[in-house]
Amino acid sequence: MENRDEIRDNQNFYNGQTALPNATAVLVLGIVSIVGCFCYGVVGLICGIIALVLYSKDKKLYVQSPQSYTPGSFSNLNAGRVCAIIGLIISAIYFLVVVGFLIFFGSAFLQNPQEIFRQMQ
Repeated sequence: MENRDEIRDNQNFYNGQTALPNATAVLVLGIVSIVGCFCYGVVGLICGIIALVLYSKDKKLYVQSPQSYTPGSFSNLNAGRVCAIIGLIISAIYFLVVVGFLIFFGSAFLQNPQEIFRQMQ
C-alpha cells in the first residue's frame, strides 16, 4: 500500500503540477543565512542575498502560471524568503558591529600602540 506522500505526489503529477525549481534551495539558504550570521556576518549576507535572488526568479514563474506549481513549494518559497530576510538583517547588524569594533580598536591602536601593549600585559 502506498503511503500518503506517494499518493499526494501522484495527485500532483496527474494535475500537471510540479514543484518550483528553487523552492527548496531558497529555504535552505534562508536557514543557512540565519545560522551563518555568526561567521562575522559574511556567510549570512552571501546566503541571504542568493536566497532572495532565487526567490525573485521563482516568484516570477509562479505569478505567470500559479496552477502549474504545487502550493507546498510556494509555501517553502515564502518561508525561505522570510528566513533570508531575517538572516540578512541579523548578518548585516553583526557585520556592522564587527567593522565598528575593528575601526574603533584599530584607530586606538594606531594612536598609541605602546599604551595598548601595556594594558594587555
